[in-house]
Amino acid sequence: MSDAKGHLSWEKHRKGVYFALATAVISGFSIYINKFAVMEMKDPFIFTAVKNLAVAALLFAFLILPKALPELKSLSRKQWLTLGAIGCVGGSIPFLLFFYGLSLGTAVGAAFIHKTLFIWVAILAIFFLGERLGKFHVAALVTLVVGNILLLGWPRSWLVSGGELMIFIATILWAIEAIVAKRVMRHLSSNVAAFGRMFFGAIVMLTYLALTGKLGAIATLNGQQTGWMVLTALLLFGYVSCYYTGLKHAPASIVASILVLGSVITSLLYAIFDAETYSPAQIAGMLLIVTSVLSLWYIAPRIRIRKEALPSVPVGR
Repeated sequence: MSDAKGHLSWEKHRKGVYFALATAVISGFSIYINKFAVMEMKDPFIFTAVKNLAVAALLFAFLILPKALPELKSLSRKQWLTLGAIGCVGGSIPFLLFFYGLSLGTAVGAAFIHKTLFIWVAILAIFFLGERLGKFHVAALVTLVVGNILLLGWPRSWLVSGGELMIFIATILWAIEAIVAKRVMRHLSSNVAAFGRMFFGAIVMLTYLALTGKLGAIATLNGQQTGWMVLTALLLFGYVSCYYTGLKHAPASIVASILVLGSVITSLLYAIFDAETYSPAQIAGMLLIVTSVLSLWYIAPRIRIRKEALPSVPVGR
């Protein structure tokens, strides 16, 4: 690799890491704020469906810019089908599984399982994206795992409950979404891929509401509920846009790992606004997560991708 190409790769990965960090910050605030929104909305399925639809509308409005509209119009049938698949495995089915599983399982188990997302993304990225995990990368991931265990606690029986199993399946689907989206964005912009995720995800969610007789409840939302919906939709818009941009420009294993920083931000918000106290072990876990993320920030531009490991299966026209 020449110096010019090496510099270009460095800057491209750095851009992806910055967007991943922005995603983690948005995620940290969103998780805290969504707690109040879900309490107001009562039904998490209605909450998620309407929010996804609102974000799809925002992304579509963003896509009508002259630069992006031709790309959207020129999508082939295969590309539309791929975007639909992303909407299913990333923007709808895992949400249904996650919320239903949460109603059956424990909050500790759900949080711990969901935060293992970066592990599955890293494993899948090795086989399907050709990403190499060096010793420093592996060390950072192990540090991240230890930090999660200290911060969130170890769920002693999370495999016993069917609820936690559903959350685990949802987490695997989100990991698959990251890999598929990364592959698709070799040919499409991150905005188009994000639009597909939210638009088709919203269609699946609305179909579920219609089949369960809950669709009419959307029309009964009051002003306060609508306000929460708008706020959380804006946060989700920022999250999805930054997440997909990060995936496009940086290794998927790095992006997914950096997202764990969001749990530290959420914990700090609980400490500031809810006077939540944390044990020395939990504080140590936060520090380990921050240390790991800083290490990944340094490692990201130096990760090499095995081009020969990537099968030449065109997603485009």
